Amino acid sequence: MNKFLDKINIIFRDANLRRRILVVFGALAVFRLAASVPIPGVDVLRLENYLAGSNFFGIFDILSGGGLSKLSVMMLGVGPYITASIIFQLLTLIFPSLKELYHEEGEAGRRKVAQYSRLLTIPLAAFQGYAFLTLLSRNGVMGELTMAGMLLNVCLVVAGSILLMWIGELISEYGLGNGVSLIIFAGIVARVPSAVQELYLGFDPSQLPLYAGFIVVMAVVIAGVVVITEAERPIPVTYAKQVRGTKVYGGVSTYLPIRVNNAGVMPIIFALSILMFPQMLATFFGSSSNAILLEISKILSVIVSNTWIYGLIYFVLVFVFTYFYSAVTFDPESISTNLQKSGAFIPGVRPGRPTAEFIANILYRLTFIGALFLGAIAILPLILQGVTGMQALAIGGTSLLIVVSVSIEFIKQIEAQISMREY
Repeated sequence: MNKFLDKINIIFRDANLRRRILVVFGALAVFRLAASVPIPGVDVLRLENYLAGSNFFGIFDILSGGGLSKLSVMMLGVGPYITASIIFQLLTLIFPSLKELYHEEGEAGRRKVAQYSRLLTIPLAAFQGYAFLTLLSRNGVMGELTMAGMLLNVCLVVAGSILLMWIGELISEYGLGNGVSLIIFAGIVARVPSAVQELYLGFDPSQLPLYAGFIVVMAVVIAGVVVITEAERPIPVTYAKQVRGTKVYGGVSTYLPIRVNNAGVMPIIFALSILMFPQMLATFFGSSSNAILLEISKILSVIVSNTWIYGLIYFVLVFVFTYFYSAVTFDPESISTNLQKSGAFIPGVRPGRPTAEFIANILYRLTFIGALFLGAIAILPLILQGVTGMQALAIGGTSLLIVVSVSIEFIKQIEAQISMREY
């Protein structure tokens, strides 16, 4: 308890740490304020009826940080930015020039790739905004939009998405943690009071064993996320002795930690953003008069409406994105090169290429465990939904996973800042 109070005291006394935390809370407050501003022409009652019980719109509302449920100017959330980031990170694996720019040119290269992602966010936001507004207009949620009205609303939601992208990057650069993850976290937490109220009003004493079972599963999920997030495999590293003048440097031993889950919560966010497209296309094409588009809509509707097929695709996407994100953020060849330049080596492993292969083998085995865990936790709520028939479980489980992972990462960022101050 004393250590906890000491850390709180350090947070209040350290001007830099206090400023970073205030940046996070200030940026999230601006986001929540903007998420309450609706676009023109929304029928609130029809919107609530249309969104009720929809797994697709519930998941999309998570990514939008709660902006879709109010059809606000933030209705697209960070979805377009996440999609643009996925596209460019995939391209870094395909094109050597982009890979060299991202990995070998350091911070300047990563800033260029981030700038390309920002530019791609604009047309993606415009496309998604137009598709959603057209879909909602056809279903009577909004009045019939003229060309000028559609253009105005598309500009509003694109501007909201760009503003949210800027807020996320502001948090990442001047605050603590990953800005995109914290925005999604804030949107989920903001929905907790209304969710508790709905649970209280709709409480059924006959369903008490089901509620108790869900609480047990929730506790197990939280414990599992904490264990996997904190688990790491230390690789021993020894620095060779170097004689400079009359002094001897090096000769110390340390370790290189490789986490079981290097990707954190990002594979879940990536998978959800990809899963939005077939569902959006299925709903959008469903009102088309073209026979081919209607057939495509039927096929996509069968896929996304079947819990088991949807769950299998979700699991595969999370599994693949865990490997993908680990490959992008953790480069064994760069680590091997840096170790060799600094005169360090792994005992029993030759420097250079053998060291890179040794680290890569350990990374892939650990990532396999992390990917299986993330995939299993991601589809567990869908399994519970299929067994119990409660739609809220599919959304609540994904939200729980994001909240726990982001909370752990945020706390670790604060502790890292405290440790730097103590040193």
